Amino acid sequence: MIKRVHHIGIAVNNLKESVALFEKVLGVKAHIESVPSQKVTEAVFKVGKGAEIDLLEPMGPESAVAKSLEKRGEGLHHIALEVDNINTELKACEGKGIQLIDKEGRKGAAGQIGFLHPKSLSGVMVELIEPKK
Repeated sequence: MIKRVHHIGIAVNNLKESVALFEKVLGVKAHIESVPSQKVTEAVFKVGKGAEIDLLEPMGPESAVAKSLEKRGEGLHHIALEVDNINTELKACEGKGIQLIDKEGRKGAAGQIGFLHPKSLSGVMVELIEPKK
């Protein structure tokens, strides 16, 4: 079951410049961390009641975010939806005919994650996330 929008991921070419812009607009400071498993450095902005905006800068050309930037340029990378059980939800999505990028959950910065392919969702990549307990 989808609980809420957890975060919106935005691909950027220059994290330092983008963080400065978003801090000015949002009026909050970012928490910056490296996520080697995803091959990105991310800046996390806590906004509203529990939602986040995450800016994603690739650590190298082999990163999925680097490939997205090359293909589409900066902008929306994915929408993350919080779920209770990542593997149950991935199987449920597959059963509904949704193409999966991840067949089962894997480690992400905030918990277990799995991606749904944008080809199945009107061009929008969706990340399901089961947050760390």
